Amino acid sequence: MDAHHARPQAVPPPGGTRRKAAAAATREWLVVSSSGGACLEEVGKYQVMARTGLPARDLRVLDPHLSYPSSILGRERAIVVNLERFRAVITAHEVLIPNSKDPVVAPFVRELQARVSDSSEANQACDIDGEALMKDASDWPSSVVPSTGQKDASEASKQNNGISTGENSGVPAPPPLALCKDHSMKKVLPFEFRALEVCLESACRCLEAETLTLEQEAYPALDELTSKISTLNLERVRQIKSRLVAISGRVQKVRDELEHLLDDDMDMAEMYLTEKLMSQRLAESSLSRVHENGHDHEDDNDDDDDVTEESRLGHLFLRGEDVQSDPGSSNGSFTAIKPNIEELEMLLEAYFVQIDGTLNKLSHLREYVDDTEDYINIMLDDKQNQLLQMGVMLSTATVVITAGVVVVGLFGMNIGISLYNTPTTPEEVRKSDMEFWATTFGTIGGCVILYILAIGWGKKSGLLQ
Repeated sequence: MDAHHARPQAVPPPGGTRRKAAAAATREWLVVSSSGGACLEEVGKYQVMARTGLPARDLRVLDPHLSYPSSILGRERAIVVNLERFRAVITAHEVLIPNSKDPVVAPFVRELQARVSDSSEANQACDIDGEALMKDASDWPSSVVPSTGQKDASEASKQNNGISTGENSGVPAPPPLALCKDHSMKKVLPFEFRALEVCLESACRCLEAETLTLEQEAYPALDELTSKISTLNLERVRQIKSRLVAISGRVQKVRDELEHLLDDDMDMAEMYLTEKLMSQRLAESSLSRVHENGHDHEDDNDDDDDVTEESRLGHLFLRGEDVQSDPGSSNGSFTAIKPNIEELEMLLEAYFVQIDGTLNKLSHLREYVDDTEDYINIMLDDKQNQLLQMGVMLSTATVVITAGVVVVGLFGMNIGISLYNTPTTPEEVRKSDMEFWATTFGTIGGCVILYILAIGWGKKSGLLQ
């Protein structure tokens, strides 16, 4: 067919496909700031990725149309939380919630705003103290690095586990670890941990409420089933057991996720977003100070190494981590760094104990269901045994009656005997009646005797109870 005879194609309206693609790419996110304020934003997937530093596969975990198990993922700049129906992306200064219009999530959002706003003033005070501590911590490391005019002080520092006291060498002493640890003890939980605590508390509270509701329905239904076995009661228990299996799986997944985090110190250390941001700022301030001092161009590489070491040590002192120095090292370098994750570990342990208690309740309920099933099976087996015994007794009675029927059949045969002769005298009539009744009662008595003998033999042999 020629091209000019082809049917013309319908041209879509301009901009229609573009609007649909834009609508499909964007989604409403509820953004809760560190001050407690909340606002809805139309944000695309790639904008969220650039804003939080998350890969696309982590954002799929938060898709409400997809079913993913409960998980808590610590990334470089954000924490991805997917606990039941509570999903959020937590950064160092804000929380992004994708399904804020869900009625179940509304109390979670209110609790998050209240918790953040209550702690904002205390956190601001701690931030002021933290900045002062950062300033004190950022002043000493640049002087700790040995230079040409401080070799004697460096040698003295090597003999004292690589840390100079500053009394004889003239080098300013670093802020003591005790001071930093006291500061960390007084410090309010960082914003990301407060938001994570609200997520964990909401998920645990939701699972606990479902468990209590299931217990209130399950125990009466199981007790009623033990007293009366019926189709309606069996159907109720079947539905309760299905719900029990589903809730137990969800609780077990949350428990396994918390246990996995508690077992991996590096995953927990990855969730300290605020401290990583503080260490980054400390490194930037150190770089700016180095450039302001006007070092020579050929010493830039050494300065960069000093600044890197300085920022790392400052971060460790700010976090109150246990730092040990290597005496055999040429420059007293710090080794055997043990991350201080006590705050997050205590937080996770508290909710691990709570979710473990919920799982124990479900385990006890499951054991009660299993015990009820065993009891019902025993009752049904007993009923079945009774029915079998009744069947044996009826079968025995049938056999005995059949024996009587055989006797009646013999007498009903058309054979000429004196019993069948028609009596002519009153004496013969009386004698004939006596013979008839004697034969009848004799047959019945013989059947009864045979039945009693059969039942007695069955009980003696153990076939009947």
